[in-house]
Formats: sequence, C-alpha cells, structure tokens
Amino acid sequence: MSTSQQRREAERRRLQNQLDERRAREAARKRFTVIASIVTTLVVLAAIVVVVVVATSGSDNTKSGGGGGGSAVGSTVTFQGVTVSRANDLKMEPKVSSKGTTDPTELQYKDLVVGSGKAASPSANVSVQYTGVLYKDGKQFDSSWTRGQPAQFSLAQVVPGFTQGIGGNAKVPPMKVGGRRLMILPSALGYGARANGSIPANSTLVFVVDLKSATS
Repeated sequence: MSTSQQRREAERRRLQNQLDERRAREAARKRFTVIASIVTTLVVLAAIVVVVVVATSGSDNTKSGGGGGGSAVGSTVTFQGVTVSRANDLKMEPKVSSKGTTDPTELQYKDLVVGSGKAASPSANVSVQYTGVLYKDGKQFDSSWTRGQPAQFSLAQVVPGFTQGIGGNAKVPPMKVGGRRLMILPSALGYGARANGSIPANSTLVFVVDLKSATS
C-alpha cells in the first residue's frame, strides 16, 4: 500500500473512532436522561402516596375521634356534669356518663343535633330513640337502643320532664324531628319521691333523646 493510501486509511479510522465515541456519549446521555426521568417520576409518585396516606389517616381519625364526634361526626359534649360521646352521630347509640354534684331545680337541656322536621307538641304521639342514666353516677336504667327499635308513646302519658323536654314549655323550645337532645330532669319532673325499678326515689334523671317522628 502506498504512503498516501496509508494516510487516508489512518484518517478514515480516526474519523470513525471519533464518530463512534460521539455516538457512545450520545447514547450515555440519553440513558442518563431516561433514568433521571424515571427517578423523578418515582419520587413524585412516592410523595403522592405519602400525601394520600396521611390525608386518609387524618380523615379516619376525624371520623373515629371523640367516640363519635366530633363531628364532627362522633363528637363529645359535656354539659352540667354530663358527658355524651358520639353526641351527633344519630346512627349510633350515644355513650352517656354523668357525675352530677348539684341537682337542678328545673329542666336543663342542650340540643346535640338540631332537627329540621316537624316540631313536637306536649300532647304529640312520638317515636324516639333514647338512653336514660342517673345524674349522680351515670348508671343506665333504660335504653330503647338495647331493644333494637324506637319507642312509641304519647307525650301526655309520660313523666312531666319527658313531656316538657320533647314537647317544650315556656322556657324550653320543642324538639323537631331529626334532632337529638340532652335533657336533665329534676326529680320533681321525674318519678319524685317514689322509686321506679332501678331508679331510686328522688333521683335526677338524664336522657339523650332522638326524635324520629311526631304526630298530633
């Protein structure tokens, strides 16, 4: 091979090597770009998963928190020494505890859920879910929830505190259907000086009542 041919061949190989090196660098750059894109996508996905998990956990805590209430669904309300858990969850029986120290002299009430339906009257026939406990120690003496269905009766045929607490009086507005009310009945508006089953004489009574329906 002549000298000029050798030079041309050497130049051709040099150019080929440069081209191969350039192609290798370009391929490496593309691989790096793809890998970086994948890593970035995975990081973003991981961040989204973390946010969803945290948000879901917070939502669950809100729903279960307060045994019922907050609130929020499941909130807890304290009134005049009485504590009601799951206070605004009408699908669940409220948990009522009481450590009353001073017996009231008149009917005390607090609306845990304000109803939007028909208002009851003192002579209405009603359907209610209710829980009753003693004011002094929170001992439960009655609950329609344990019987598995609402109780139905005329407000004209129950103790005065129940009639007034649901049907209203001069100081207490009547309940409306869909509402839940905490009521504290002095003994004079309950069973007075006579005992009644597990209710001792002269007992102040606590009721949490859900008004399901009311008809005249």
